Amino acid sequence: MQEFSKFPTKTGRRSLSRSISQSSTDSYSSAASYTDSSDDEVSPREKQQTNSKGSSNFCVKNIKQAEFGRREIEIAEQDMSALISLRKRAQGEKPLAGAKIVGCTHITAQTAVLIETLCALGAQCRWSACNIYSTQNEVAAALAEAGVAVFAWKGESEDDFWWCIDRCVNMDGWQANMILDDGGDLTHWVYKKYPNVFKKIRGIVEESVTGVHRLYQLSKAGKLCVPAMNVNDSVTKQKFDNLYCCRESILDGLKRTTDVMFGGKQVVVCGYGEVGKGCCAALKALGAIVNITEIDPICALQACMDGFRVVKLNEVIRQVDVVITCTGNKNVVTREHLDRMKNSCIVCNMGHSNTEIDVTSLRTPELTWERVRSQVDHVIWPDGKRVVLLAEGRLLNLSCSTVPTFVLSITATTQALALIELYNAPEGRYKQDVYLLPKKMDEYVASLHLPSFDAHLTELTDDQAKYLGLNKNGPFKPNYYRY
Repeated sequence: MQEFSKFPTKTGRRSLSRSISQSSTDSYSSAASYTDSSDDEVSPREKQQTNSKGSSNFCVKNIKQAEFGRREIEIAEQDMSALISLRKRAQGEKPLAGAKIVGCTHITAQTAVLIETLCALGAQCRWSACNIYSTQNEVAAALAEAGVAVFAWKGESEDDFWWCIDRCVNMDGWQANMILDDGGDLTHWVYKKYPNVFKKIRGIVEESVTGVHRLYQLSKAGKLCVPAMNVNDSVTKQKFDNLYCCRESILDGLKRTTDVMFGGKQVVVCGYGEVGKGCCAALKALGAIVNITEIDPICALQACMDGFRVVKLNEVIRQVDVVITCTGNKNVVTREHLDRMKNSCIVCNMGHSNTEIDVTSLRTPELTWERVRSQVDHVIWPDGKRVVLLAEGRLLNLSCSTVPTFVLSITATTQALALIELYNAPEGRYKQDVYLLPKKMDEYVASLHLPSFDAHLTELTDDQAKYLGLNKNGPFKPNYYRY
């Protein structure tokens, strides 16, 4: 109180009060994002903003947040040493000189490091967000201040979302020749709205299971007229980002939004792929009783051998305290399931797309929606039962918390190399199909990250290499090897 009384004016006391209140609010926002509430009423589309160079070729929440966003990016760079190393090694050669990359990913400090790496390697970039809740406003502002044409802010409407994508693609005097996508929305938009642009694209890099599924559908239908790189199924994405990132970020997202204690809680995780495995490992470690739903007998057997009970969702839906989806499918949790859930059941999604939980079925007159925190809604039934819905069924970790920077460095480095490979590949190397990253490239990405752990690889002798039929420098595993 003595310290507080040193602020004699009402203004001073209001400032202190506001900073405390702001900290409280920020603890529940994505990446503890700074948000100026005075801007909330005005859509960024209605603002006239320019950066310090006089450019207005962007649309962000508040360009004045750029300095704070720059600090966030610099912090991320410290734990993304491999990507920074790639930037330093290759920026003299400018392997992406002439590349015009249009991107649609989460816009966070970590992806900002990737975007600025691509620019350092010679590319021109225009960027939008793949998720309406995951953008860090201050990071978007920092990118805009640095000259990147970025169109994104946290809390976009559906109309804003597609408007931002269109602004990235549709610009006089600039035509994209590369696509970096997360979820397939950008690829779908260019394919449908700008077919002439799509035909001239030299390559697509896609990092999510949802987007990859869309690419394979186009390929199967004979409509994919450009080569595409499936980053999601590369070893350095699937076995690290999908598994280890989700193992740490699932709890972060749930704790920030609900403050729930997991010891003894009944949880059902829908899907036991790499994302599901990561989520289950974290929940089990905190003492939760974890059930699994699966369609694949191999994944189901893995779950059983890991000590989990494999069930049908209908069998446990009345008893569970938490439902987590991570299948990449649609209508995994239906209105029928939601009607049968117990009071205060928490429902969230760890898959990329917002199709796994049938949220649309909850927007009916008999149900009441109550926003209790940022990204936390109580859906109230007529009898008073409440279901706690997180991020409106969108990706939990990037909508409600943060993700580990180091593991994103692995994915970002893989994406950068995939873009370099597709852009510089001689004609004929890649046809109009979907490809996996070459094994040698996966191993290179992994090797760039080993120095962070002071790890020392054992080298094969000539005799050992001959015995195994390997090159001493790799690749060390055949393409069919499952890690």
